[in-house]
Amino acid sequence: MATFKAVISLFQVILFALGIIPVSTDISYGGSTYVAPEVTTPMAIVENGKSDFAIVTADGADECILTAVEELQTYVEKISGAKLPHVAESALENGQKAIVLGETELEKKITAVDRKAIGADGFLLYSNGDYLLIAGGDSRGTLYGVYTLLEEYFGVRWFTPELEVVPESKDLIIDANLNRTVQPSFSVRRNDTVGTNDAYRARTKMNVSFHYDMPEYGGALTYVLWDVTLDRLVPDSLFAEHPEYFALQPDGRRSTDHVCLSHPEVLEIAVENGRKAILECEKDAKYIHIGQKDNMNYCRCESCEALYEKYGTVCAPTLIFTNSFADALDDEFPDFMFTFYAYNETDRPPTDLSLKCSKNVAPVLCGLHKACRSHPLTECGAMDGVENETFDMQFGDPEPQIAEDFANWVKVADTTYIYDYTINFLNTAQFFSNFETMQPTMKYMHDIGITGYIYNCGDGHYAAFNDLRNYLLRKLQWDVDCDVEYHMTDFINAYYGEEAAPYIREYIDLQTAMTKATAHAFDFDWHYQAGFCSPYAVFKSDYLWQKALNADVTEEQKFNIEVDYLSWEYYKANLFMGEYIFLNPFRMQAIEELYDEFEAHGMDRVSSFGIIPEKENVDFIQRPYNWG
Repeated sequence: MATFKAVISLFQVILFALGIIPVSTDISYGGSTYVAPEVTTPMAIVENGKSDFAIVTADGADECILTAVEELQTYVEKISGAKLPHVAESALENGQKAIVLGETELEKKITAVDRKAIGADGFLLYSNGDYLLIAGGDSRGTLYGVYTLLEEYFGVRWFTPELEVVPESKDLIIDANLNRTVQPSFSVRRNDTVGTNDAYRARTKMNVSFHYDMPEYGGALTYVLWDVTLDRLVPDSLFAEHPEYFALQPDGRRSTDHVCLSHPEVLEIAVENGRKAILECEKDAKYIHIGQKDNMNYCRCESCEALYEKYGTVCAPTLIFTNSFADALDDEFPDFMFTFYAYNETDRPPTDLSLKCSKNVAPVLCGLHKACRSHPLTECGAMDGVENETFDMQFGDPEPQIAEDFANWVKVADTTYIYDYTINFLNTAQFFSNFETMQPTMKYMHDIGITGYIYNCGDGHYAAFNDLRNYLLRKLQWDVDCDVEYHMTDFINAYYGEEAAPYIREYIDLQTAMTKATAHAFDFDWHYQAGFCSPYAVFKSDYLWQKALNADVTEEQKFNIEVDYLSWEYYKANLFMGEYIFLNPFRMQAIEELYDEFEAHGMDRVSSFGIIPEKENVDFIQRPYNWG
């Protein structure tokens, strides 16, 4: 029966790809409908370019609160021309209207603030006509409250590290009866993009930097050791004298590809090296990570195999090892968090749920790299790169294993972090159809109890439409219920220009619909796997891009359009469409011109795995995916 359904599904895919059955482009990107801040009783922070308000902080306010003061002063002045003075509360004159930032004695006269209930990174916005109180659960929360005021109430936008939009207005009005508590959906949020700096992280409310403290922005989640760390905790140099410390392979040989985590002496060595790394770390880091090398050559020794069998997962030795590692260091470093990768062979949770993480241990779940991105995670069980990647899996209706695994990880650990990718690594230059599934996926993560969301492909990875993707992901990391449609429109208007925006949006809708109808989209798709366009969709896409390219926009916006347009040309060239059809005698010339356009727009790769070669080394009879 399952195979019969899969055959019917394949038949439908063929009909969609040929354009015999039309594909609906009525795409919803999710979230609750945006509602603009209401003003029932006006309270003028600035009126006609002048202000009666001062910014008030506690005497001796910390550097994060002082950053909040500076940011508020800077942007209010940019918008309105009014420079708000900063006054310590001990010097505040009676009757002075004030924007009160952070914890002060003055706030007790305004309203009660329960910082424990507000929580880390959360904040209260409260106004009563004379005072606007921005009170964070901590100093970083107060800073985030200032950014929310500037963005949601005053119209400032930080679309990319380079694209900042500051409106001009002589009047800045809020509601005099504002009483709003805001808390983040995920307590841990990381999403760097090309050009990210500490200021941009803070303005977009990302609180993970991995490597930098960011004290002036309230600090950040920082690691002593991050990513692949077992080679530093248990150095490969030990192999010569102690091969038993390393993974036993099925053929009987030992390999430094992995560490044998069930060997008792390995734990002792790792604890000593971990302690040394913590003591020598010059950052204010409170996290340390257990991360294996990026391969599947895990240990097959008798002790490890027994743990795999007992707990129903290859992750068992890693989880037990991390618990023991944390227990050994906890007394000396009681405020530390110990994380480990649930990745590749270790991505599945124990089937025996009696095996749990210690309170100070968190798995970093990487399974999304195998999940389909063009269909809902909770409905689509198609997976990439697994042994049972069969015809039924691709065209049938398999169980959504990855979603179920995440739900079980939450039962195993009090704290869980998602490590997400959301680009096509093999073909970064090609459109990747994940815009429709981002919100429901992140909403699911939040609702089952995932506590952190780390996205790790914005920085250093050019990908088609990646600035838009990163912007939307940051909004969702802060608020999984945000109106993605609203934020998408907001971004597209600014980034591509309002005249071009409708055509860009229609193209995104069309490509999303065609991919969803004809393929599963994975993080490691070849050029021919990521969806098939019908003849009509090809014609329509060409038309939409020409309209966008000819729109009346700024030079910067035109450049942005041209860059993302090349993702469509790249797709056509790989699939022998349009002027790139194999029988076209000028096909090689067209591909060479495409190469020149990539170079002219600073695009030096079509894949994450390699730089485009110099022109004299390119064979233009080949398709451009070979450039990578």
